[in-house]
Amino acid sequence: MIVLEVLTGVLLAAALFFFVSGTVGLLRFPDIYSRLHALTKADNVGLGLTVLALMLQAESGSEVFKLGLIWVLVLAASATVCFLIGNEAYRRGVKPWTHLHAGGSGRESAPVELGKLLEPTHVGCYDGTKGRTSP
Repeated sequence: MIVLEVLTGVLLAAALFFFVSGTVGLLRFPDIYSRLHALTKADNVGLGLTVLALMLQAESGSEVFKLGLIWVLVLAASATVCFLIGNEAYRRGVKPWTHLHAGGSGRESAPVELGKLLEPTHVGCYDGTKGRTSP
């Protein structure tokens, strides 16, 4: 029993590392594409390790199955949301960060305001002006 508890603690500590790494990536990376990548990858691994730790403590097979199902559903939702945000950024013309955008120094890239990226658009053809569409 003590081995399972130690292993659970190790898995949770590793999950914490990945959650913190994803958060640091979200705050420190220069553009929306690299931020999305860092956040979704690290959070998915962190959640997987957390679910695995919880599976070790589960009392029945149905609990293990439910935890696994939750993890699979969160993976699918995370990938879908990441794709939608990235696709919308691309559609609105948000350019990926490069050293050329930052003048070669590597850190002066203008940040993308997520609020502007996520403002609602209307049904119709996109005309490229402030996220609005033509009727």
